[in-house]
Amino acid sequence: MKQKVYTSPTHRYHELTKGLLFSFLAALPLFIIYEVLILLTAPTTEIIVRISVDLWFKQLLQLIGLDTLNISLLLVLIVGIFILIHKRVELNELRLGYFGVMLVESTLWAILVALVSLSLTNWILTGIAELSSESAVQLSYIQMLTLSLGAGLYEELFFRVLLVSLFIWIFSKWFGTKSWASYTLAILLSAVLFSATHYTGNMGDPFTISSFLFRFQFGVILNGIYVWRGFGVAAWTHALYDMIVITF
Repeated sequence: MKQKVYTSPTHRYHELTKGLLFSFLAALPLFIIYEVLILLTAPTTEIIVRISVDLWFKQLLQLIGLDTLNISLLLVLIVGIFILIHKRVELNELRLGYFGVMLVESTLWAILVALVSLSLTNWILTGIAELSSESAVQLSYIQMLTLSLGAGLYEELFFRVLLVSLFIWIFSKWFGTKSWASYTLAILLSAVLFSATHYTGNMGDPFTISSFLFRFQFGVILNGIYVWRGFGVAAWTHALYDMIVITF
């Protein structure tokens, strides 16, 4: 098998951490911590907190009579084994230090996203009602932290890995492979759906134009990060951004 040639250490880091193996391993802690926090908070609260996308998946499993947690763990195990087999050549290039760099990079992206999102919103939406920060249901900090981690994992999986990739594939049939139009339309359409999802379900937010546009441009930025840097960095960027919002 032909070995990939990297032009510099930065290029090597960029290409490896954007790939499937590093993305899976980097996102795995999000899944574990998210599920653990749900188990810890569920017995002592009337509200079991789950991200909408995760809830859709769990409800689908329940409809066909499957144990949601066990099946989720099994699916993660199967996907992990598949990735490790498929990307076994890259195992020789694993660098634990890269995961620390990815976390630092994601933190910087999260801060940048927060600054850019707020600046764009204030510029575009001058005179329009501010983004509502209140949920229909009052949550504790640990529950909001759980949602932050779950959003980074499940929303990035669904809206970025699934939808953006699917839309790029569909639009490439019309505009050609690697066409800027395919990527642009995929990024915009997925961002619209990403924003709209926040108003669904019994824990959905009240709809306002300002909050919809805020989440739309937030989705556009995350879609761009996914296309350029891959799932792992995008997932941690989203999770860390949400953690910044609920903390500060």
